[in-house]
Order: sequence, then structure tokens, then C-alpha cells
Amino acid sequence: MAFDGAFLHKVIDELKTATDCHVDKIYQPSRDELVFLLRKKGLQKRLLISTKSGAQRVHFTENKYENPQTPPMFCMLMRKYLSAARLVDIIQPELERVATFVFSSTNEMGDIVELRLVCELIGGKANIILVNSDGKIIDSLRHSDVESSSRMILPGATYTLPPKSPKLNPLTCGVSEILNSIPDGSLLSVIDGFSPLICREIENSPTPVKTLEIILDDLKNNTLPTLIYDKENRPFDYTYTMIAQYGSSFENRHFESFSALLDAFYTQKETALRINTAAKDIIKLLTNLKTRTEKKLTLRLAELEKCKNRETLRIYGELIKANLFQIEKGASYAEVPNYYSVNLEMVRIPLDISLSPQNNANKYFKEYKKTYTAEQTLKELTQKDKQELIYFDSVLDTIDRSKTLAEIAEIRAELAESGYIKQTSNPKKNNTQNISYKEYLSDEGYKILVGKNNKQNDYITTVLANKNDLWFHVKNIPGSHVVVMNSGKEVTEQTIIQAAQLAAANSKAYASSNVAVDYTPIKYVKKPSGAKPGMVIYTTNKTVYVTPKEGAK
Repeated sequence: MAFDGAFLHKVIDELKTATDCHVDKIYQPSRDELVFLLRKKGLQKRLLISTKSGAQRVHFTENKYENPQTPPMFCMLMRKYLSAARLVDIIQPELERVATFVFSSTNEMGDIVELRLVCELIGGKANIILVNSDGKIIDSLRHSDVESSSRMILPGATYTLPPKSPKLNPLTCGVSEILNSIPDGSLLSVIDGFSPLICREIENSPTPVKTLEIILDDLKNNTLPTLIYDKENRPFDYTYTMIAQYGSSFENRHFESFSALLDAFYTQKETALRINTAAKDIIKLLTNLKTRTEKKLTLRLAELEKCKNRETLRIYGELIKANLFQIEKGASYAEVPNYYSVNLEMVRIPLDISLSPQNNANKYFKEYKKTYTAEQTLKELTQKDKQELIYFDSVLDTIDRSKTLAEIAEIRAELAESGYIKQTSNPKKNNTQNISYKEYLSDEGYKILVGKNNKQNDYITTVLANKNDLWFHVKNIPGSHVVVMNSGKEVTEQTIIQAAQLAAANSKAYASSNVAVDYTPIKYVKKPSGAKPGMVIYTTNKTVYVTPKEGAK
């Protein structure tokens, strides 16, 4: 990520609008985060300081964080020293990833004292340190190891800044000085505050001098915060200047402020992480179940293949019975004419020498009957295995497209009701009030419903839809049910295309093009008795080919 010293420089310029604010409240939502509520006349801001690995940052935030019932000890310490303190200044030593918040506070004696909250946002060593007016550490979020650390970060120790890099400062150096100092084309090794992203942008440019001039100008002047999105509309990286190195596969989008950009970037990233964490056990379970079912299906299909020759067993039994008088007891085989064949060719039938001819015939009849029963059972089991594999794929696809923890909770409840995981509580049965689904309006004014999981698919298809409403689903691929509520009216091709695009976008084929989508009136869609959630069969369908509707996931 590009939260480098240069980006911090831009953020601090923005944070300085809160100078003269008083600290109203302090929270510590997690071990690695502090939130300050800052107020002054005409301004109220929520300041977030995060030292989370891979997400070290400081900025204003609009997000409301859930706080523990009992404040952690470090939070209590912050409240003791900084409650009602006034923010005087924010300092960054050159382009280091260190932001020092200078506060004016009143001590226990009523004297005005200066306190500094130092935020070191440096890789795995990120820390928040409270320092008094004498430069002594009051306390810190993380303490250093006395034996192995070169800097002492402990209460009572004298605070010193992290070792300064000997690199060039782009705020004070010119383009020629920077370019003349580059050994072997490695810009990252000579310039301070530039992330690998910015260095690559300059080095890979066909006009590196011009690109460096633009970036330095953007660094020193007001620019629009830029968030880079990949082709699947996911936030990829951010910076303070336009990025061209990724070509047309990525898109630069501007935000009104650096804080709004960081809120958008990390909210989506951390939400995705929380969803992955929440669904990790489900994904593991479904993957294991899918692997196990695939193995069972392979073995059962092999057994079923063997059953194809069962008619031969019956014929052998019949031929032995028809030739009992010719077969000697104790013979290892019988060679008899096959009267089931037009040409009556001779056939050699293996015999058990310990059995009489009659018992050999009975043995073949018994094996035939056993194989017939096995074939019927295997057909049922293989069909069940195939349906389970389709179901597992549909749930995994739903998890992949889930965007909230509530959606993961719905999937967990569905699996519990189906008996795949243990029920954690006593859910209210038949409670449809909590079933949510996506709702759109076509250009012609028709309401279009889209299920976000199998439970919702069942609800909109079997409960909400009328028999003449149109039902859509991608062909032979896991995805959402889509219903056009047309109230029995004729639906035009325009609405059909829009609904089909939604079905494609809310399926495993969301990143594909020319996706086949089947559609048919609801009256031709049936849910078999005992079928898995979201499983239906349909007939009398038509097929349309579309490209998924962008942004409809």
C-alpha cells in the first residue's frame, strides 16, 4: 500500500484543519486503534490512528467503531492525560512516516503543559507513544525489548525519533539532483518518502523527467486524492497523483479528501477481511465436503459402470437351466449355444466346480438380482451426489459474492437448517421478515428481484413471485434467482436483457461475457420435494446471451 511519507505529508496538511480543537472523547476500539473525537466551534472530527499490520495510517473518519465495554489500560491512560487537551500542531520530520500531535493540556497542579502523541507508522514497528514536555515517555502502545532493541520505548525513557534515512528529500531537492543521484536506475534507494508505486511510475514512464516533475508538483501543491480500482471494481492502491503504469486494466478515481479516500479503501479491505474470517470455517467445511463427495461419486460411477453387464448374468443363468442335462457336475465351464443371439453362436460360461449345474444357475440369478438392486441404489446415490456438488458450488459462489457479515450469517443459518453445521441457537422457524434481497427497477418500471443466497432465491421464487412473472438464471452455472414482477403484462426485450444482465452479474460468470441466461414464466419453475435450498427445475425456457451488468453485484 502507498501510505508512504509523501502521502502522510498530504494527509497532515488536511489534519491541520483540526488545530485548536479540544479532545472531547477517546476510544480504543481494538488493540491497534485509537479514535479521538475533536471539537471546536463549527467543526467536529473523528480522528483515527491505526497501527494495524498492513493498515498503518492516520486520518479523519466517518466510520463509527464498536468499542469494548471496558476501556483498555492504554485508552484509560490517554483519557487521563489528553481529555480536554487542545491540539496545537501536527509535525512530520521531513518525509518520515512519523506524525507528532502536539497538545496543550492542564496537569494535576493546574499548570499548562505540552504533551506529544507520536504516531510511528513504520511497517511492523508501528507504535503510538505519549511523551511529556521533558521528552520523557509516559507510556506507549507497544514497549520495546530491553535486550534486543536499539531504541528504548519504555515509560520513563527519553524519546528519540526513529533513525533518519540518508535519502534525498523531494520537498527540497530538484529534479536534476534526484535523477543524477540514482544508482543503476533504483529510485527507491535514493529518495525519501516515495513508495515503490511512485518509484515504478517514474522509472517505467517513457518520459521519466516529465513524470517526476508532475509528481513533485503534485506533492508540493493541492492535488486530488486518487484511488486505483482494478477491473473487478475492487480498490487496489491509492496515492496523491495519477497512475498510468497499469494501463487500461485499472481506473484512477478521485476523492474530495485524503481521509475520505482512506475511509473508502480500508473500509472495503477490512470488510472483505472480516467476511473472509467469518466465512473461513464454512469455506473449509464446504471444500472438504465437496472433495469427499467428488471421491464418492467417482467410486459409485465406476461401480455403476460394472452394473451395465448385469443382463449377461441373467442370460448365463437361463442358458445353464436350458442345458442342465448336458452339463456335467464338477465342470469348470459350460459351452452352450446362445439362443438369445440371432446366430446362435456358442458361448463359454464359467462354473463353480463345487456347485451343481442347478446351483450354478441359481448363483448367476442371485448375482443378477443383487446387481439390479445395486444399480438402482447407485443411480439414486450418484444423482444425490451430483445435486450436493451443485449445492456446494452455489453456496461457495454466494460466499464469494457476499459483501456483509449479515449475508454470511444468513448462509450459516441456511447450512445449519440443512444439517451441515451445528445450530448455535434456536432460530425462529418460518420467519420471513428478516429475509432481505436486492431490488431493482427496470427502465420500463418493472420491479426486478435478485436473491443474494439460496434461502432468498427460494423466497422470491416460491413465495413472492406470481405464476406469470418471469424467472431468470444463468445456464448450468451457480448464481442468483432473478424475478421480473410483470403482473401478467407482456415484457419487452429491453427488460429481458436488463434482468438477464443482473442474473449474469450475480453469478459465478460475473467476470465473463456472452453469458447464457435461461428465462421462463414462474409457472414452469418447480421445486422438487426434499430439494436443497435454491434448487429448482424448469421447463419451456428460452435463452438470451448477455454481458453482466457492471456494478450490479
